[in-house]
Amino acid sequence: MTLNRRDFLKVSSLASAAAFIPFSNIKAGKKKKNVLFIPVDDLRPELGCYGKDYVISPNIDRLAKSGIVFNRAYCQSALCNPSRASLLTGLRPDTIGVLDLRTNFRDNLPNAVTLPQYFKNNGYTTLGIGKTFHNTIPDDLSWSEPEIHIPGYPFDPDAVYRSKKSLEKVEEKKQKIIAAGKQDRVIDQFGEWYIKTYMSENPAVTDDEYYDGAQTDVAIERITKLAKQDKPFFFSIGYYRPHMPFNVPKKYWDLYDREKILLAENDFVPKNCPVMAINNMSEVRQYTDFKKTPTPLEGKLSEEQARLMKHGYLASVSYIDAQVGRLLDTLDELKIREETIVVLWGDHGWKLGEHNSYSKMTNFEIDTRAPLIISAPGMIKENMRTEGLVEFVDIYPTVCELAGLPIRQGLEGISAVPLIKNTKREWKKAVFSQFLEAGIWKALDGNEYHGYSIRTERYRYNEWYNLETKELAACELYDHKADPEENENIAVYEENKDVIKKLSAQLKAGWRNALPN
Repeated sequence: MTLNRRDFLKVSSLASAAAFIPFSNIKAGKKKKNVLFIPVDDLRPELGCYGKDYVISPNIDRLAKSGIVFNRAYCQSALCNPSRASLLTGLRPDTIGVLDLRTNFRDNLPNAVTLPQYFKNNGYTTLGIGKTFHNTIPDDLSWSEPEIHIPGYPFDPDAVYRSKKSLEKVEEKKQKIIAAGKQDRVIDQFGEWYIKTYMSENPAVTDDEYYDGAQTDVAIERITKLAKQDKPFFFSIGYYRPHMPFNVPKKYWDLYDREKILLAENDFVPKNCPVMAINNMSEVRQYTDFKKTPTPLEGKLSEEQARLMKHGYLASVSYIDAQVGRLLDTLDELKIREETIVVLWGDHGWKLGEHNSYSKMTNFEIDTRAPLIISAPGMIKENMRTEGLVEFVDIYPTVCELAGLPIRQGLEGISAVPLIKNTKREWKKAVFSQFLEAGIWKALDGNEYHGYSIRTERYRYNEWYNLETKELAACELYDHKADPEENENIAVYEENKDVIKKLSAQLKAGWRNALPN
């Protein structure tokens, strides 16, 4: 019997030191803490709890009030696959050899033990639904059962459309593909069509007409069953929005007045910016209504397009916020909130007109900084915030320590628990990111580069190396004390040569030399 999506949903079986409570207070023999893990695709710190009061995100804000907000958390690469693979292995992109959307970290490190896999090995039931690892590269070793897939949705649900206009365009493209005999390129492993048309749509449908709402229905059913078992669980529910296309129900678009939405003030390429540091906008141009989008060096989106993009992004954030609220409500209703660590993170930042660009895929602050919120009732007090520099490779050891598991040896991040104990203590001297500008993201000058970035308390410094010659092609320096939006590359000025020399040495010395004393 083949189940449709609705049938599947019905039958699925599926601060200060005083702010931290020592683990010795957890009674011996008591059931270990559950972990609810919530990755959110393309989510930048555009949330009320990050000071953006125009964003309607009451549920994520509620989560933030129950724990700690890391105000300066940085991904290791502003691209889905390398960011997620790095975070989930606790290893940096160069170590796992993952810098693009195609490479499976297990091809390079087959014996790597991922975060959920480590919990599974320590007696947890581990489940994944949605986008935890990069969606086209699932990792069966991480889970107690295969990742949950909802029938009727493509393996990458970014392409789900519901409006009449969109569906007509999808059918038009489908027929052209059939006529050209190119179905293999747009049909996924579950036999579902994967076609992107318009950048956004907003039909008056229920939340579960799109994947993120539907998977929340399934996740709630599974949490309800998991709560009844003796074993603790690690459940990752990975959300696809606010990744493009911005397809969410109309009621979330109606939360915002498009004409009153604030657009980016620094909608220009940074002064003295080298060409390889600029996003080529290829991700945006794959949509029918944005296929003529100019590069940041050629021109701008129209104000109408810019407002549509920002409106769609904000509506998508509020849609995901509603789903997160349903998960939190479920924990409360089942009376397991006090037993559950909740970790919410965006896999990288995202540009919404900043630097005259959209999407991610650079080493700028706007792309490498992302939200990280951790709530652990009974261990972390409420309404905490830290400005300490943390990295996504730190999430693995942090969650382990919070759950009372020994920290796995060989990780390339450190537990942030000491920072949680004392949010104002001295912490990392720097954090590190990188981006490979190659393939379809080739630089605007036609060459390919590998960019390495270091972010200190005051500066961001980037070095770009030509992939063919291996030589240093350009560098960038941004002074966050004077220029927090990174609007002027001051590496070109002779007066900054000593700062550059110091930061370059620090970049090459690497992450181990930036650890707290």
